[in-house]
Amino acid sequence: MMNTVVRMVKVMVVLALALPALAGAQVQAIVGAGLVDVIEGRAIENAVVVIENGRITAAGPAAEVSIPDGAERIDLEGRWLAPGLMNMHVHLGLILPGLMTAQHAGESDAELTLRMADNAKKSLHSGVTTIRQPGDSRHADIALGRAIDRGVLPGPRIVSSGEMVNITGGHGAGTEMHHDGPYELRKATRYQIRAGAQWIKIAISGGIATPVGGIGQPMMTRDEIEAVVDIAQRHGLKVTAHSGSAEATRVAVEAGIHGVEHGYFLDRDVLRLMRERDVWYVPTIVVSQPGTFDFFERIGSPPWYMERVYEVGQDHWRALEMAIEEGVNIALGSDQFPYEPNDGTTATIREAEYYAEAGMSNLQALQAATIQCARMLDMEDDIGSISVGKYADIVALEANPLEDISALRTLGFVMKEGRVYRNDWE
Repeated sequence: MMNTVVRMVKVMVVLALALPALAGAQVQAIVGAGLVDVIEGRAIENAVVVIENGRITAAGPAAEVSIPDGAERIDLEGRWLAPGLMNMHVHLGLILPGLMTAQHAGESDAELTLRMADNAKKSLHSGVTTIRQPGDSRHADIALGRAIDRGVLPGPRIVSSGEMVNITGGHGAGTEMHHDGPYELRKATRYQIRAGAQWIKIAISGGIATPVGGIGQPMMTRDEIEAVVDIAQRHGLKVTAHSGSAEATRVAVEAGIHGVEHGYFLDRDVLRLMRERDVWYVPTIVVSQPGTFDFFERIGSPPWYMERVYEVGQDHWRALEMAIEEGVNIALGSDQFPYEPNDGTTATIREAEYYAEAGMSNLQALQAATIQCARMLDMEDDIGSISVGKYADIVALEANPLEDISALRTLGFVMKEGRVYRNDWE
């Protein structure tokens, strides 16, 4: 009798453990919309996408895809499906010189985290389902990313670099002492890795927000860069560099970095070296182009800051044009909040439009905002396209972006891992 009771208890425990999983099982089918295949570069006018437990199990022409019985149908007739957008240069805790600095003076850890959580939610609702954070304050982004992964808070998937590793007097450094020399840089890198960083970000030149020194001047030395790369590689992590300097970028690429942020004054020779070494370029072109200067007026940027913006604009644009011409791997990044109003749309979408204006095809610009970002993150098996086996990170538009990248401005539906966060057409 006792053995029977024990067996019954065991069965009840197994069933109790299984019930949440069974209850959470969900099958959905998006119907009626066209589908953009960013890998093959083709458009399917009448498609079906089947999703089970957050992942895509079938996607293709309606005539070829069977919809499982009992599936929840999401009718997006007349719209176009594209992968969730991605943004590889986001600071959810962004504070720039001027009014923003005054508004957030003395911001506590709790206030910072809450502000970042709000920015994450807005970013997701704008259609951005994955971001990379190349340096933010006090590791709040790492904690936020974990909360989002657990489903506690809504927001894009976050790949974090922890805090930026910088040198005394360098970009992003205040008047306090930072890290100098290869030994201190090694320790600083280890600290970020221990905190949970998935990339390492270094500042190797001046920047727009650096109040002193030239933007194009190399600042971090070769042995310092090599020290960071060495420690990162020992832990299987990649290194990206804030750089406005062609010379600093050349040294860093030779030292083994994997990405370049901004690249205001890159020349053709260093861009060719980047292509040969398979180094990624994240342009953040919106930060320097006149079409998006309303942003700086809105945040109350001081005159010295705007002078530095004007200084880089034309060279930055030419660097982007040359990078496209040379076939450098480009992943979209805005260096503004992904949802930030910008020239009639969001910073993310305007960034993609700029790529098309600088020489990319509509497909290439869309790829830069989706599958190229996934490749940069080594996450192309899970995200970046509407493909079987990948997470159902999907946005819907009113027009085909392969015909005009500005179709992204009509975005009205956002799904991440099978959950709908926005549907303007319900």
